[in-house]
Amino acid sequence: MCGRFAQAQTREEYLAFLADEAECDIPYDPEPIGRYNVAPGTKVLLLSERDDVLHLDPVFWGYAPGWWDKPPLINARLETAASSRMFKPLWQHGRAIIFADGWFEWKNEGDKKQPYFISRTDGQPVFMAAIGSRPFERGDAAEGFLIVTAAADKGLVDIHDRRPLVLTPQAARDWMRERVRGKEAEEIARTGAISADRFHWHPVTRAVGHVKNQGATLIAKISPD
Repeated sequence: MCGRFAQAQTREEYLAFLADEAECDIPYDPEPIGRYNVAPGTKVLLLSERDDVLHLDPVFWGYAPGWWDKPPLINARLETAASSRMFKPLWQHGRAIIFADGWFEWKNEGDKKQPYFISRTDGQPVFMAAIGSRPFERGDAAEGFLIVTAAADKGLVDIHDRRPLVLTPQAARDWMRERVRGKEAEEIARTGAISADRFHWHPVTRAVGHVKNQGATLIAKISPD
């Protein structure tokens, strides 16, 4: 699954991998986003396409339609999202991307859970597939977005059995295109996913478990206990 991630660079550093200025309607902002511990239930910068142009909106991380009487969901499984009654409309018309530096997972080690930070080995941002309730610009606190997750493969299985669906920059751009429909989006997800051997991971401080904690120390490698 994906329950925490880091979104700390400037928006321009992420966007440089996806589009040029002509494709974006996003105000320039030189300040780093600086969120090293992004948690569900908060508003997150979400990238989507409207009228062939990319937009960046603060959107609630969690999905709870009006009839849902449980806590908001934060993830949708790749294997079923395209066909599920609940998520199919979002898959068809509400695809988006979250840019990040990496994500956190917790692993049982003895009687404790050890957090790990997972990122690309080449240092590039990760572009996580998301689906949500449009229009994103309204910023509803109820019907927000979910991160699409896939089964973990190769070494990542040692950390957790699920992981975010991370796409190549080109696949991420195609994923967001409004003219793309369900079956084509499934193909993009299948062929554009980045494999586990393109990631590395290291243990980090358990301070990341507290949502109010921030700062670069949360993603820094530590020596195991």
